Amino acid sequence: MKETRELVLLSLLVALAVVLRGLEGLIPSPLPWVRIGLANIMTLLAILLFGLKAGMLLTILRILIASLLLGTFLSPTFLISLIAGICSTLVMGAVYLMFRSVFSPIGISVLGGFIHNLAQLLTVYILVVKHLEIFYLFPILSVIGIISGFFNGWVVAFLYERLHEQMERLLPSPQKAPV
Repeated sequence: MKETRELVLLSLLVALAVVLRGLEGLIPSPLPWVRIGLANIMTLLAILLFGLKAGMLLTILRILIASLLLGTFLSPTFLISLIAGICSTLVMGAVYLMFRSVFSPIGISVLGGFIHNLAQLLTVYILVVKHLEIFYLFPILSVIGIISGFFNGWVVAFLYERLHEQMERLLPSPQKAPV
């Protein structure tokens, strides 16, 4: 029964992540490739509630479903998003598992935003541009990743505080540290 409830809740997080990704496309951006990364809120929430495996599953499903809906499946945009999403999810999950007493959701999210943008830049360099000048964007992308990570982490902290009690009610058995 517990596994079924976890699967249903994780499915809801995936659906919310896809919706957030779609809604984010409606928000005007100063630069075409700059986004807040609202869907990553659900990724970090999945890591905090269910562990790294669930966070990784959410990331991959979100990117796959969103790319199918947006018509970018198997395009460079899809690959860049997938690689950066996997890298940032791995880092956020590892930091949560090893340093949860040191890092708050905000700190984990800031690190995730930074890693996501770094992985995107490296992927673009390897797959598309192949000019070192692309790394001139690194300071700008770093600041954007830190700011969006802070915002997303704040939202996650707010949601987690409220959801944690509900999760204990819905999934009453004692939870081990998520893996």
